[in-house]
Amino acid sequence: MDKRIIGIETEFGCLVNDDTVGTAEMVVEQVKDHAFYKDKVGLIDLHARDYAFEPARCGGFLRSGGRLYIDAVGSHMEYATPECTDFADVVAYDKAGRVILQRLLRELNLQDQVSFHSNSVDHFGGHTFGCHENYLVAIDDRFFLEALSYLLPFLVTRQIFAGVGRVGGHRLNYKSLKNNIMTISDYEVDYQWVGNFYGVEVDPTIDYQLSQRADHIVKTISSRVRFNRAIINPKWDSYYNYSNLHRLHILFGECNMSEYATLMKVGTTSLVLDLIEDGILLPNVELRDPLDALKSVSRDPSWKWIVRRKGGDSIRAVDLQRLYLAAAQEHYAGRDAQTDRVLAQWEICLDTLEKDPYLLADRLDWVAKRKMLEDFMEEERDVQWGDDLLHSLDLEYHNVNSETGLYYGLEQAGMIQRATSDRRIFEATTMPPANTRARGRGIVIDRLLQNHSRDYVIDWDLIYINKRLHLELKNPFHTYEAEASAFASGL
Repeated sequence: MDKRIIGIETEFGCLVNDDTVGTAEMVVEQVKDHAFYKDKVGLIDLHARDYAFEPARCGGFLRSGGRLYIDAVGSHMEYATPECTDFADVVAYDKAGRVILQRLLRELNLQDQVSFHSNSVDHFGGHTFGCHENYLVAIDDRFFLEALSYLLPFLVTRQIFAGVGRVGGHRLNYKSLKNNIMTISDYEVDYQWVGNFYGVEVDPTIDYQLSQRADHIVKTISSRVRFNRAIINPKWDSYYNYSNLHRLHILFGECNMSEYATLMKVGTTSLVLDLIEDGILLPNVELRDPLDALKSVSRDPSWKWIVRRKGGDSIRAVDLQRLYLAAAQEHYAGRDAQTDRVLAQWEICLDTLEKDPYLLADRLDWVAKRKMLEDFMEEERDVQWGDDLLHSLDLEYHNVNSETGLYYGLEQAGMIQRATSDRRIFEATTMPPANTRARGRGIVIDRLLQNHSRDYVIDWDLIYINKRLHLELKNPFHTYEAEASAFASGL
């Protein structure tokens, strides 16, 4: 499709360094309450969207059209961007969620005691939390699973430019739970959704790897998300579904600090979905064992990134990516400016990775972080891989506080290429995208906030007021600006 609806959901880690302010669970509740009851960033949910995962008053829709809420699985803060069609918009709205969270901490005067982190792993707790991507796809139900076999090799190998990097590793223990460093079944919903328990242990054999999530992925495709983490989680719901189009929910992704990496991640994935939808199925990309390849690429210290194809031969991940790139260049070059931008950068990125990954330290997270850590170790001669201090620096790279986070230090020093601007990110904290249904949703939310309304139901595709008025937002590509303005004028 020429335009595709795209969104990102980010689960944030919360670090509390002062016990007097309460536990992390208490802090995220306080931040959420301040956001909706004091700061008025949006409308809190008065109804349960999902009794297990999103009960009433766990969060709500924002003026920007996105969502901020506490996920009951892990009691973590989560932010979902509004529906976007432009790759650059996805980048801006993704960063806007972090700006909102840091502002809320400042308003609560908690910025010195609490920090939010857009990483995907707890190094010593064994937990992992994700950054999930959503794409509207035109894939027939009968062809869905077959189509995904052509997508999986791309997702497995895109970590060479989309990985955020991590110090160390984890290994899963299925034989005994006595070494489990992860608290199992803290949450009631686990009993409903977990079908496979395992322990998580620190793996001391790994110095550094590309992905924070690869060690924790145990399925290629799975509907269960906690202890059956998969690369892809099929979702058939109303989030993006429209006509014969469906929501594709990708679990194997990580929260990039780099705007360039985020743009590349969503842009290249969208183009690969275009190929699949158009029936351009590359016959030589399928992998023999996608899960094994996922981990081996992430952990390969030589950066050769060799994977084995279904036919038995081997290929470098860079060259596998080039197969997708060549097909996309052949069919979509010249289609529009954002497509040409991604195609050009995709080629530059792969060529540079093959030549010298360190040349991408100003664009890719895993390279920027590794170089930062190596520079530190060179300066501090007594620090080595595996030391707790490096784990701390790894975590601080993902601190969303622009004044103290290590990524932002690199950015402010001019060492990072950007794909958006601070002004655009600031606008994205309150202004919905101008070309999707989020625009109409934002108009109605603004009016309801002005009227101090307390009788509403807001969802991605429906707004319901006073048990008698409703506005359907079925078409995610339509702005509903006129309809929403007329609807809001009667409230």
